[in-house]
This record gives sequence, structure tokens and C-alpha cells, in this order.
Amino acid sequence: MSHAPRTAPRPAMRTAVAALMIAVPLAAAGCEGKVSVTEPGSSPSAGSGKPASGGHKPASGDQARARKDLSGLRIASEGDGGGYERGKFGTRWKDTDHNGCDQRNDVLDRDLTKVEKKGDCVVMAGRLDDPYSGKKITFAKKDASEVQIDHVYPLALAWRMGASRWSEDRRETFANDHGNLLAVWGVPNRQKSDSGPGEWKPQKPFQCAYAIKYVAVAKKYSLPTTRADHDALQTFLTRC
Repeated sequence: MSHAPRTAPRPAMRTAVAALMIAVPLAAAGCEGKVSVTEPGSSPSAGSGKPASGGHKPASGDQARARKDLSGLRIASEGDGGGYERGKFGTRWKDTDHNGCDQRNDVLDRDLTKVEKKGDCVVMAGRLDDPYSGKKITFAKKDASEVQIDHVYPLALAWRMGASRWSEDRRETFANDHGNLLAVWGVPNRQKSDSGPGEWKPQKPFQCAYAIKYVAVAKKYSLPTTRADHDALQTFLTRC
């Protein structure tokens, strides 16, 4: 997802606003059908070889590694974000792994179950157990915005935390790194926007896996965290 520059309220107020925003759409979704909360890595969907939450169950030892890596991350304040544009992170969904498929379709194929494709790459349909909310989503390409590809460590946040000083090639690699990408429901993705874990959080069952992914990306690209994000990630890792 592309993250626009913020002209937002202070973090404490933004947290309260985000909590209110997520409550309303999920309540509305409940009117259409109960939003179930599923544990990451729960039983595979029928007819699929992938876990219902897209294969995001942490492996043994990941929590300890993430705790160690988190303790080594530099803590810094956010920059002002001046000059951020999505285009400064290069070509959107570029095939940086050179497998012949763009990154969006790669991530859909990885995170959805019961995938139907056109040719070798284009995902036309599938099922998503949204890791952020637990809601079960039926994906169809004709309504593609229902399932979006999120940057776990948001692009605009990365820009404010130091990516503004990177080379264009490094920013493009970061924006298309599978390790930083997740297929998610559009509603919580829009609510998350460019917030870090200190301001926005997924459902509790996914907080461990979310923290592990976030820390891994931050370490890989030598990105710091704010104090609020660092403290939130520590809490999330206790959910493992």
C-alpha cells in the first residue's frame, strides 16, 4: 500500500482515533456476518496445503531471535517526513526476485488459500484469513481492493526514520521485499496507513508474528524504531 504524508494529530490522539476507526468498520462487518478471530497457523483450509492465516505462524526460535534483534535496534525520533512520495520507492510491485511474476501476485499466491490463477502468475481468486482482523475474505480480481498488499514497516514511516537518505535502488528493494509484504483486508490496512506498532496494532493472535516480521525488516535495513514502537513490539512478543 502507498502511504501518503501525514498531517495528523499527536500520537496519543491518533491512537485513540485509530481505535475508534477500527471498531466501527468491524462492528459493521459483524452485521453482515460475524468476524471470527483465528489463531495464526490454525488448521489448514479444506483443499489447501497452506495454513489458514497464510503461513504466518512463527517458527521455533523466532521469538527469541526477535527479542535479541529488537534489543539491538537503535531508538530514534521520527523525522518530519518532508519530501516523501510513493514514487521515490521505485516501481510498484517490481519483479525484484526475477521469477517472472510481480510482487503483488507473488504475495497473493503466498498468503491466500484456494488460489485460482490465470496463467502462471495472475491470481484471479482465493481466500484470505486476514491476519490483521481475523476476518475471512473471498478475493476476486474484479474487486481487487478488498485484499491489499501492506508494508509491515510502512514506506512513509521508513522515510521518516532514515530511508530518505537511501539510494533509489535500496528504497525500491525495500518496497518490494517479500519479507515486508502481507496480503490483508483493505479496511484495517487503510486504518493502519503509515503508523508504527506504537500507534496501531493487529488482533492479539497475530501480534507475535507481526512483531517478528517488523523487527526482522528493521534489522535487515538498519531502520531504527521510536520508543513507542519499541515498547509495543516488546509487548507483542509476549503474545508468542
